[in-house]
Amino acid sequence: MKEISKNLLYPRRNIQTLLQKKETSTVLEMAGMLHGHYCPGLALGVKAVACGFERLGITDNEGMEEIMAVVECNNCFVDGIQFAAGCSLGNNALVYKDLGKTAVTFFQRGSAHAVRFCVTSFDTHEGEEQRKEGDALFEKAVKRREKLTDIESRRFKELWIQRSFSTIAMPVDELFTITECPAPQIPFAPIVESKQCSMCGESVMETQAGLRMGAPLCRTCSQQEFSMVLGKGIVTGNVLTV
Repeated sequence: MKEISKNLLYPRRNIQTLLQKKETSTVLEMAGMLHGHYCPGLALGVKAVACGFERLGITDNEGMEEIMAVVECNNCFVDGIQFAAGCSLGNNALVYKDLGKTAVTFFQRGSAHAVRFCVTSFDTHEGEEQRKEGDALFEKAVKRREKLTDIESRRFKELWIQRSFSTIAMPVDELFTITECPAPQIPFAPIVESKQCSMCGESVMETQAGLRMGAPLCRTCSQQEFSMVLGKGIVTGNVLTV
C-alpha cells in the first residue's frame, strides 16, 4: 500500500501554520475560494479565528469536534470562521444560534474557558470617496437586488476586495468587543442508526423518522414540519413550502 502523505493526514496544516505566523491576509485570500467573493464580513470571520485561537492557545484543529465555534448569525462572517477555524456544520463543530448578532464564541473541549468576539464596527480606514462609492454599489446590488453593469460589477468587486484586506489588517480592538466566558457544555454529536422510509425507500436518521402502521416514515413523505436555515434565520416549513 502506498504511504499516505502528511498532507492527507493533516489537511489543515497549511492554514494552521499561516494563522500561527499571523499571515491572516493569505488565509483571507484562500477563504474566498469557499465564500465566492471578498467582503468585510469574511475578513472579520478570519480575524476572529486568528485572535481567538491565539488567546486560547489553539495550534491545531483536526475537525473532530475538539475545537468548537458557536456563531450567532448566518452571514458572510460565518464562512470566514468555517474556513479559518475548520469548524463546520458537517463536522459538528459549528453551532448556530439564531440571534442576529455578528458574534462567535470559541472554546476547546475539556477547557472551562471560552472567548467571545462580537463585531462592533464594519468601518475601515479607506478614503471617504472610496467608501461612498462602495456603499452605493452595495446598496444597488445587494439591498435593492438591481443588476450592475459589467463596469459597475468589476468596480464593486475591486472596492470590496480593498475593503476586506483593509479590515483584516486593522487592530482587533477596533473591530470587536472581546469577553472571556465559561465554555458552553455542548455534547458530542450522537451516532444514530438509519432506517429506510417505507414510502420513498430513502435512508433517514432514526431520530428524524416517524412511524406509519409501525413502519418508518421520513418527514418528506409524511409532510411533517421541519426546521430550515434560510437567509432570514431558522424557519419552519414542510415539503410543500420549499
